[in-house]
Amino acid sequence: MEKRWYVVHTYSGYENKVKTNLEKRVESMGMEDKIFRVLIPTEDETEERDGKKKVVTKKVFPGYVLVEMVMTDDSWYVVRNTPGVTGFVGSAGAGSKPTPLLPEEVTAIMKQMGMEESVQRVNFELKEMVKVKEGPFANMVGSVEEIQLDKRKVKVLVDMFGRETPVELDFAQVAKL
Repeated sequence: MEKRWYVVHTYSGYENKVKTNLEKRVESMGMEDKIFRVLIPTEDETEERDGKKKVVTKKVFPGYVLVEMVMTDDSWYVVRNTPGVTGFVGSAGAGSKPTPLLPEEVTAIMKQMGMEESVQRVNFELKEMVKVKEGPFANMVGSVEEIQLDKRKVKVLVDMFGRETPVELDFAQVAKL
């Protein structure tokens, strides 16, 4: 089973709540291996009010949330029964599986949001020494212990108080030495 992007319909104005609720449910129900990312497609728009320009983030598809997941009965149930979700888009009827977005549709949405999708450029290798660029462990040096492509995270062993401690970081938070 491969992970694909699906469109979920929500009550209007509940997109952020659905994203938060679904992320909590994924964690509490141990579905991290089936449900990966929840996205609310947005774009920045410049509005002019009272002679002042202001950048406003607007939802591209109000009432809809994108979910990257492996479609199984369990993952379907978790998403479908999240408060605020009214259903999957592309379901022909009861019992039928929803239709995933086409890869080119996902790419177009990601580009519109200023995010590049699925170009997993990882230039880290296991046991390689890296430096933490930001966050509470900034400027610490450690070795790459694990690379999680799907989550875009690395586990780095840093020396804290004389012991090696594993720290999970986003790809963007570390740099090669």
